[in-house]
Amino acid sequence: MGNALIIAEHKDGKLRSVSLPAFAFAKDYAGQRGGEFHILVMGHNLGSVVEEASCYGAAKVHVADNEGLGPYLAESHAAVAAKAARDSGAEVVAATATAMAKDLLPRISAKLGAGMASDILGFNDQGYFQRPVWAGSAVVDTEITTPFKVVTVRGTEFEPAPKVASGGDKADVTVDLDFGSLKKRFLNFEEIKSERPELTEAAVIVSGGRGTKGEEGFKLLDRLADIFTAAIGATRAAVDAGWVPNDLQVGQTGKMVAPDLYFAIGISGAIQHLAGMKSSKVIVAINKDEEAPIFNVADYGLVADLFKAVPELVEEIKKVKG
Repeated sequence: MGNALIIAEHKDGKLRSVSLPAFAFAKDYAGQRGGEFHILVMGHNLGSVVEEASCYGAAKVHVADNEGLGPYLAESHAAVAAKAARDSGAEVVAATATAMAKDLLPRISAKLGAGMASDILGFNDQGYFQRPVWAGSAVVDTEITTPFKVVTVRGTEFEPAPKVASGGDKADVTVDLDFGSLKKRFLNFEEIKSERPELTEAAVIVSGGRGTKGEEGFKLLDRLADIFTAAIGATRAAVDAGWVPNDLQVGQTGKMVAPDLYFAIGISGAIQHLAGMKSSKVIVAINKDEEAPIFNVADYGLVADLFKAVPELVEEIKKVKG
């Protein structure tokens, strides 16, 4: 019986939308394997998060509510998640491949003695997990033979699970950790404040690459992003050059995104960047090199100097929007 347990992420008393693709994966997997879809919520003062989590069709929502779990620490959360996996009869333990999941899931895998597949795109009829290799240029079927299977799910490959009527049982998870014996302590969390939406949750993203030539070029992108209330993204080259913070990086070693609209400006289209954004619904590329690989994936392409094209595009959009 293939129960699938999804570790939900939450922030400020609200379920994060990044978890919804993992919910969709779990529904499909459990349905094919004759099991149930379960959700695990860990933290403190979880009332509103649990109520929201119960609206996505899970047969059961497991709740680990303890003051010691208030600040996230992989060491404590992994121990609790491993216990919940055993108690729930889970065959698969999963989460969307976010920064937290990439930190947490390998530790859960070790505690369960489980094989792990990261960044999966789906699964086949035999239960093998499909995952990208060589920067997404090939996909392999991966078999995990251990009783527990741990996976991170590429959120761009699954439609977010829709809300349904509230339902499903709620089960308390006993937290019997000696928090004083943990080798790590939570000191503080320094959050980068931004009025722009999170990259992984934005409907529109305006990304820049080496062609922006620096911070001044990204100021042009800000003007375009302001019109759409969009997030700003960047290639690794732009991040490595110090033009923008590394939390804006999109690509194989950055964030995977699939917005409704993705502007790729001054971006050549290296395979490592394409791996992070090629699932976007509509891609608009501006590059002065007509041979740039980005045009192979773009729905709309403009061969032009971005320093001339972007200001003109901004003005034309303003006219249309009134």
